[in-house]
Parts: sequence; structure tokens; C-alpha cells
Amino acid sequence: MSELADAGFLELPAQRLEYRMIGPRPAQAPTIVMLHEGLGCVGMWGDFPERLAEATGAGVFAYSRAGYGRSSPVPLPRPPTYMHSEATGTLKEILAAIGFRRGLLLGHSDGASIATIYAGSIQDHRVRGLVLIAPHFFVEDVSLRQAAEARTAYESGDLKQKLARWHKDPDNAFHGWNGAWLDPKFRGWDITPELAYIRVPILIVQGEDDGHGTVKQIEAAREECYCPVDVTLVAGARHVPHREAPEVTRDAVAAFINRLLRTHGEAEAA
Repeated sequence: MSELADAGFLELPAQRLEYRMIGPRPAQAPTIVMLHEGLGCVGMWGDFPERLAEATGAGVFAYSRAGYGRSSPVPLPRPPTYMHSEATGTLKEILAAIGFRRGLLLGHSDGASIATIYAGSIQDHRVRGLVLIAPHFFVEDVSLRQAAEARTAYESGDLKQKLARWHKDPDNAFHGWNGAWLDPKFRGWDITPELAYIRVPILIVQGEDDGHGTVKQIEAAREECYCPVDVTLVAGARHVPHREAPEVTRDAVAAFINRLLRTHGEAEAA
């Protein structure tokens, strides 16, 4: 496989996925693989990947899932199992395509759920830990209310215009996420069983004022996991602490990652 460029597209059998690669490549250092939220993409991480690469010495690989950013579109409607398909299918293909050797999965919101499913379904010795920002392990009423409010904002407000800055097909991005979450069948979605099968340390980062999920998500992880679960609650932050409190979030995430990499003799930064 040729070395990854700083930015480009991964050509998978069924998808063409936009990506960015910051810092050393997977053959040279551990890699942090970043999984965005339900309406996110590569660009919406801002400079958080650069901050993490600088603070840890690891490489950072971020990509836009199908339907997001400049990646290929996804067939609609998405089924309620779309995050399982992403975790056990596409993510597995991506790790192979980039030559992933060792590192961590870092996910935000839907991306955190995908990371959880992967680690709880596939015993991959290359994955040394998980960073889960505002994760969803089961569906709460508050999450469904936020999804319903987002639909109103998309149909009647300026949300579509805002998303068009980041996604070449904002309808595909929005309805792929929103339609799945508001599907009545999604109400019973629950990945807490996967938590019991995770065998690596976890850091959960959640804003104290997160309107998309409550601390019941954290309680579920602490109750179900046999692995260590560290928690950072970020004061004054809502659902996107890496944008709302970037320094606090970066410091917490970098400290966790560096501790894990030192355990494995791989840390390159303090």
C-alpha cells in the first residue's frame, strides 16, 4: 500500500471516503482514528486533530463516513442497525486500508457508539483504548427530542444552510442521521451488551450541560464494563466539548492517551 497523503480519498469496494492524516503514518507511530458525530465530517473536527497529534506524538486519521462531507452518498433510509454495519463492516475495512498497526479509536456521539460497537464486537489487539466523547449506549427521551428539534430546524430554519458548508449533499447527511434516529424501530436501540466485551481502557468525556444525553450513559458504562472507565465531565460544555472547551478536552484526552501509550512503551510526547 502506498503511503497515505495528508488528505485524499480512500477507495473502498463500495464507498469513496474523504480523509485527513496528521502526523506520523501508521507504520511509524500509534494512530488515533477519529469517528465523527451524526452530522459531522472531517472538516468539522476543526484543529482538534492537530492539537492531539502535537500533544501525543501519535498520528491522527480522521475520515468522513459515507453520506458526509465529500464522501460518497449513502442509500436512504438508513436502517436502525446502521452503526453496527459501520463498526463491523466499514471501520474494519478502513483500518486495513490505512495499515493500522496500533493505537486508539476516538469517537464523538454516533462515532463514539461506533467505536464502542467495534471494540465490543471485534477483539482487535491493535486497539489499545477508546476515547468516547458524548457517547450514546442506548436511546434516551432527551436524545429523541433533540432529533425532532433538529428536523424542525432543518425544514424551517437555517440548519440546512449551515450543513451545506460542510457536506456536498446536506440532505443525504441530515436525513441519513435524523431519519434513523426518529424511526420508531430505533427506540429500542441498545448497545450496552457490547460494553461487557470491551477489554481496553475507556475515557468518557461529556459536557455537564449536554442536551443530547444524560449521565445515565456514563452510569451504564461503569455498570456494564469490566475494563477501566475514566470520566471527565467538562463544565460549561454541552454536546461538543472539543469545540466548546477545547483546551480542557484536549488535555484530558491527551493525558489518557499518553498514559496508555507509555504503558505500551510508545509515547512520544509528555
